[in-house]
Amino acid sequence: MNFLDEVTITVNAGRGGDGCLSFLRRANVPKGGPNGGNGGAGGSVYLVGDASLTTLIDLRYKPIQKASNGAPGGSSLKRGADGKALAIPVPIGTTVVDDETLRVVGDVTEANMRLTVANGGKPGRGNASFKTSTNRSPRQTTQGTSGEQRRLRLQLRVLADVGLLGMPNAGKSTFLSVVSASKPQIAEFPFTTLKPHLGVVRANSDQSFVIADVPGLIRGASEGIGLGTRFMRHLTRTSILLHLVEVKPADLSDPVTNATDIENELAKYSQTLAETTIYTVLTKIDCVTAEELIQIKNSYSREHPERTVFAISSHIGQGVDELVDALARGIHQRRVATATDPDSRLAGQERADQLATDVLTQSLAARR
Repeated sequence: MNFLDEVTITVNAGRGGDGCLSFLRRANVPKGGPNGGNGGAGGSVYLVGDASLTTLIDLRYKPIQKASNGAPGGSSLKRGADGKALAIPVPIGTTVVDDETLRVVGDVTEANMRLTVANGGKPGRGNASFKTSTNRSPRQTTQGTSGEQRRLRLQLRVLADVGLLGMPNAGKSTFLSVVSASKPQIAEFPFTTLKPHLGVVRANSDQSFVIADVPGLIRGASEGIGLGTRFMRHLTRTSILLHLVEVKPADLSDPVTNATDIENELAKYSQTLAETTIYTVLTKIDCVTAEELIQIKNSYSREHPERTVFAISSHIGQGVDELVDALARGIHQRRVATATDPDSRLAGQERADQLATDVLTQSLAARR
């Protein structure tokens, strides 16, 4: 199935049913009172989180989504049937933006979560509802109102605890395949990964976390080169970024310079995203000598003295367990803080709101 992480659709909620104008007429009741019933409410439109979906591709071929109209009221005080609501399944992690006002409507962040995106029209009133002590035979009715119509932009941003950041062929997919059951495509050439992959890492029997592997970034990614802005979008829901840096690139470039360039692209895309906690991981260390590795570490530490640097070889498993344990501890501390500290929750929500704004800004810039 093709991967699609942004799509625009039009949703139309159902119209409310009209009220009925009717009077009771029987053989023995020639002039009965009003008995026109109310109409039914129009169907609303919802987005529903579906854990089995990983792409928005289905909605590309269904750009207009309509809920059912409410039925009109009937005689004998019969109320019209409500219109059937329309539930649109979307992947977990879908952000909904009103395409006209450019405001974020909401996020679908859990399985079976329902997000109302268009409210159904209100039902019309039948003449029976206008009967009063002074107006015994009202001929007044109202029509049902139209349902909301909105043009929505859906943007998928994967949900993960850790995001893998790095240039193409830095070893991100290999690392994910070693620490989880995910099996992304792996090859010796760059740009093997063409879409995000998720993997669940079980650090021990009672603790696990999710890692997102996104396609590699290159210089100019913040300007959309190599689809960089779309790929960086998928890092905005993570709490830790794992920057994988190849110690011996095939083009003989300097690994420290490569790492700095990628983090500069991150800051150009979103300063809030660049302020995410970053762990630097030197990869493929089995390809260099111990002395060369020490030189690279020292060079990197001079550039980023505050940063903890890990060194691993996914091929032979060296340093992988230590890195996973460090990630598990960091994620556990964040989860505890979010659950127990109101200030941490507030800061997390403010960060999420700012990142959603940054993503929307970059998306609009890319369209222009």
